[in-house]
Amino acid sequence: MSSITTSAIETPARRSLERTCDELAIIVLGAVALVASLTFRDYGLGWDDYTHAEYADLLLRMYGSGFRDTGALSFANLYMYGGGFDMAAALLHKVIPLELFETRRLLGAVVGVIGLAVTWRLGRRVGGPLAGLATLLLLALCPTFYGHMFMNPKDAPFAVAMVILILGLVRLAEEYPQPSPRTILIVGFGAGLSIGCRVLGGLALVYAVAGFVPLLLEEYRTQGAREAAHRFAHVVYVLLPGLAFGYLLMGLIWPWSIMEPGHPFEALTYFSHFFEKPWKEMFDGALVSVPDMPWSYLPTLFALQLPEVLLALLVAGVIGTLMSLSRPDVPGRRKTVLLMLTLAATLPLLIAMVKRPALYNGIRHFIFVIPPMTVLAGLAFARGMDRLRENRRSWQPVALAVFAFGLLLPLGEMIRLHPYQYTHFNHIAGTVRAADDLFMLDYWGLALKQASDGLREELTERQEAPPHGRKWKVAVCGPQRPAQVALGPDFTIGWDSHSADFAMTLGEFYCKGLTAPVLVEIKRDDVVFARVYDIRGRSISSLLSIPAP
Repeated sequence: MSSITTSAIETPARRSLERTCDELAIIVLGAVALVASLTFRDYGLGWDDYTHAEYADLLLRMYGSGFRDTGALSFANLYMYGGGFDMAAALLHKVIPLELFETRRLLGAVVGVIGLAVTWRLGRRVGGPLAGLATLLLLALCPTFYGHMFMNPKDAPFAVAMVILILGLVRLAEEYPQPSPRTILIVGFGAGLSIGCRVLGGLALVYAVAGFVPLLLEEYRTQGAREAAHRFAHVVYVLLPGLAFGYLLMGLIWPWSIMEPGHPFEALTYFSHFFEKPWKEMFDGALVSVPDMPWSYLPTLFALQLPEVLLALLVAGVIGTLMSLSRPDVPGRRKTVLLMLTLAATLPLLIAMVKRPALYNGIRHFIFVIPPMTVLAGLAFARGMDRLRENRRSWQPVALAVFAFGLLLPLGEMIRLHPYQYTHFNHIAGTVRAADDLFMLDYWGLALKQASDGLREELTERQEAPPHGRKWKVAVCGPQRPAQVALGPDFTIGWDSHSADFAMTLGEFYCKGLTAPVLVEIKRDDVVFARVYDIRGRSISSLLSIPAP
């Protein structure tokens, strides 16, 4: 893989190609930003949004009171997470004319676009402009990443923070043993952000320790043990200011973490065991308790939810890394870069498969591995095009056409599923049509926003008013806070279906299909995501198809 950046022929045409790739990447980023700015309001609230907004208020109140009001340090279990995104959204809400939850969606889009830009720069740095462009396209057209960036307040910002840290580590390997001040700042910034988002950001230390082995071995062979140790100590020394900055940043966005030195380790222990009352989720057509999910949970869902072109190129990228580790002609720093990327893309999944923690909500907790996956895939594509240029130039258009077709498949699904891109299943799985009976789709409950909008529009069109002296009553099977926010103050939300006027249900296994007139039906690709029933005058005992946990 080292030939990607060294075998290019330095001609005006080549420089033009590189400039073209960079210009196309800028256009792609601009297009994604434009689409996101026009559609961010379409994304509904998930189960956690309201709670995260409360956490932000508590954090800001704590800072505003000079740490006299410490309610944030014991709020639910969110004090064991950082609240940087939540605080930023709350502060942004004070200065822009949007509702709070619209502001959260807009900020999520901004953070996601930043993640795309950083991943592009990482792919470009490691593999050149073509690899960077391919990386950007693969990530921008990954429905799972794109969908989560709007509405996932923990995992999407964490994924962006982690790719910033990986960029810093890659720069550190390339500049070893004299890292630039910018690299030191990026490493510290990325470390503070990632661990400040989720304590799982400490995994990057494993990437670095294991990833730097090839470079350190080469240093030992070429510089001798004493000089190699001296150079390593110098790097650790110059990194200290950046790491100190990262620690302060971590404390700013996750104040609980620095109240006592052992708090991050306490959080790690806490999250290593399932911390809630177990419930069951649908996996491969069976209801499985989340602490008992099989080892195949993550590999199955990644194989069925990532775009086919990304999967194929990722396999090629991992194989290319493994082959390069045994090649004596590949420099040690190049091996280190490729090994760190491969560990970032695969190690968290391997650990989960071995340790088998409680797993639920699909792959949302692991979307931070998708950016490094796309970098490896972009490198594989660039290497393939490089080899075709050298040996089978006439096949390059064919390879480019196949790559473009591979990108069009998820693009078409993203358009059809909007705004539920995160529920995407690829054509290997048979798309969401086949996956609907086997796996959970809208586990965040985003469809309740469109269902709520549809109910209000239907009642307005019918010119119906609530019974005298009270509001409309809606029984909800799904997250109630999002439904309440979407419906507004003219509706009362609850679980009780006996006295309700309407029932709003998600299209998930735990919600009943009712025998009642359907007022609103939210469907994508012939799959029901949510329904609103008119249950006035009907006796509905429960909206749940299974006993409540």
